[in-house]
This record gives sequence, structure tokens and C-alpha cells, in this order.
Amino acid sequence: MRQNNLTSSKDSDLKLDIDSIVISEAEIQERIKELGKRISFDYQGKNPLFIGVLKGVLFFLADLLRCVTIPLEVDFLAVSSYSAEARNKGVVRLVKDLDIPIDGRHVVFVEDVVDTGLTLNYILQNLKMRQPASIKVCTLFDKRKHRLITLPLEYVGFELPDRFVVGYGLDFREKYRNLPFIGLLKSSVLTRETSPE
Repeated sequence: MRQNNLTSSKDSDLKLDIDSIVISEAEIQERIKELGKRISFDYQGKNPLFIGVLKGVLFFLADLLRCVTIPLEVDFLAVSSYSAEARNKGVVRLVKDLDIPIDGRHVVFVEDVVDTGLTLNYILQNLKMRQPASIKVCTLFDKRKHRLITLPLEYVGFELPDRFVVGYGLDFREKYRNLPFIGLLKSSVLTRETSPE
């Protein structure tokens, strides 16, 4: 893991909460270009439908779409957990469903990070019942050590370490999504934010 000094006076408050950069902005953008090139080749002539789940995927999906050179369409889902117990089983409810029918379509399901895989599996089963021509998963970040279910991930950007990281869509209490890199959050921040007032 590379160590970077992020404590200069000109840095923003968010950056001051980062201990070190794990994946740089340049590395992320270069990998997204590679994924976009692969997808463009694989889906030539198929007019794929890209689907993302709000809101963590926003940054990755926007950058990925700009790197795909073939005609495509995009749509979004939004999900919410019923309860902590339901979330641990991967069961979610749709808060926003798709606007575009996917029957007979080639679908690229885009995720910012795949962790346990339970929620993703639940969503994929839901989408498969709608009879798309095909459905493949593209994720920028993969936390394989946390996986509880085997899932086919066609396009993967990076494997994340088993540490608490934020940035580029990944948040801690809805903060840090807008950092352009993946950084390790300082332990003092985690302690401060989780301590009772």
C-alpha cells in the first residue's frame, strides 16, 4: 500500500481524514478506460443497457459510459433494506424500479463494489426473471474476502484490501464518496464518528 502525505494546508477537510491512498485517481481512470474498451468490443452491435444501483455507482458509471464507444442506454435501480436481518440475507426492496424494459436486452449491471454478494445475487435473480437476452456484471471494486456467495463477475477493476476504505463512490456515513481516489480512513475518524455524544 503506498503512503501519501495528505496533510498540506491547501487540502480539503475530507482529504485530511485519509491516512493513505490505496488506489490513485490516475490508476482508477486508466482501469476504467480499459474496462470501457473491453465492453465496447464485447457488445459491438448489441446496443447494451447499462443498469446501476443508486447511489454509490454514480461516479463509476458516469466515467465508464464516457469510455464506451458503442451505442448504449442507461437506467437505474434504487434499493433499500427492510431491516438489518434482511440486509444480512441480501434481501432488499426496490425503491426505484427500471424505466426501460429489459426483456430481450443485453444488460451490463454496473456496481461500484461487490462485497458479500448477497444483495447483488438478489437483484440479479430479480432481473433474470424479466428475461433479458444476457446479463453480465461489471464492478470497479471487488472485496473477495467478504464473499458469501459465488457470483460471475465479467468485468472487474480492482480487488480491494480487507480494510475500511472510502472514495470514488464508497462512503462512510454518506461522506467521502466524492474523493477521486480510494483512501484508507484514519482510525481516529472511525472512532470519532462511532462514539456516542
